[in-house]
Amino acid sequence: MRVGARQLTLSNLEKVLYPRNGFTKGEVLDYYTRIAPVLLPHIRDRAMTFVRFPDGVAGGSFFEKDVSRHAPDWVRLAHLAVGGRGKDAEIVAYPVIDDLPELVWAANLAALELHVHQWTVGPGDERSTPDRLVFDLDPGPGATVVDCCRVAERLYDVLVADGLTPVAKTSGSKGMQLYAGVVTTDGGEPSRYAKALAERLAAETPDLVVARMTKNLRPGKVFIDWSQNNPFKTTVAPYSLRGRDEPTVSAPVTWDEVRACRHVTHLRFTADDVLARVERLGDLFAELERTRVAIPAIG
Repeated sequence: MRVGARQLTLSNLEKVLYPRNGFTKGEVLDYYTRIAPVLLPHIRDRAMTFVRFPDGVAGGSFFEKDVSRHAPDWVRLAHLAVGGRGKDAEIVAYPVIDDLPELVWAANLAALELHVHQWTVGPGDERSTPDRLVFDLDPGPGATVVDCCRVAERLYDVLVADGLTPVAKTSGSKGMQLYAGVVTTDGGEPSRYAKALAERLAAETPDLVVARMTKNLRPGKVFIDWSQNNPFKTTVAPYSLRGRDEPTVSAPVTWDEVRACRHVTHLRFTADDVLARVERLGDLFAELERTRVAIPAIG
C-alpha cells in the first residue's frame, strides 16, 4: 500500500483487536489515517513510547521505546540517553512520528497507544525544555471521571487566574488530563508548579483530592498526578486510541462539557465518536500550541 511517498506492507487487516465490538486492525489503521491531520501536530518532534497489542486488547500488551531493531530507515529515530537511580546511562532509539507514513507504520505494529513526553527533540536529538504543563487526574476506587471533572473545574480557575490557558482531554480510560502551554528554561519548573497546585487543592478539599500516590489515601478521591511533568515520563497523546475493551480515545473536550459532566458516559468517546467530533468541532487541542506563557512564580 502506498502512503504518501512510502510503500508500506500492511498485515492482518482483518484481525480483531477489540473483541467486544469486533474492531479490526484495518479499522485501527483507518482511524489513525483519518485522525492524522489533527493528531500529528501534537506528536511531531516528540520522542514516543508505543504500547503494542499484537494479539488485541485481550491478549496482553508491552511497552516499546527502542525500535532500532525493526524500524525502516525512513522512520525518524531520536537517540536519547536514559538512566538514573544508580543505573548507567543507556542510549535508546525512540520513534518520532512526524508524518502519515510513520503513523501508519506504527499502527500496523498494533501500537494502539501512543505516549509522548512534554518536550520536543531537535534535529540533533537534543532535548528541549518542556513546552507543556500537565495534570493527570486519576480517580481512586469509588471515584469516577465525574469527580475528576469537579477537580478539573477548580484547577481551571487557578490556572486561568495565573494567566495560563488550560485545555482538557479524557484519558480514554477512567480519568482525564489538563494541559497548558508553557515557556520555561528550567526543566524542573513544571513539576514544582504542578506539585504546589496539587498540594494546595488537597489541603483545601482533603475529602476529594489527594496529591500523593499512596494507595491507602486514594479511595473515593482524585489523585492529581503532578509527577507526569517529570522529563522522563510520558502521557498518552491526544487522539490516541487506548487498549481498553472498546476502541476508546483520549479525546480533547470543551470546558462546557467538563462542567456539564454528571455521568461517566458523558465523557466517553470511541474512535467513531472522535472522528465525528473533529468534523464538527475541529481540533479542540489546538489552543495549547497558541497560548504558551511563562510559568508563574509559586505563591
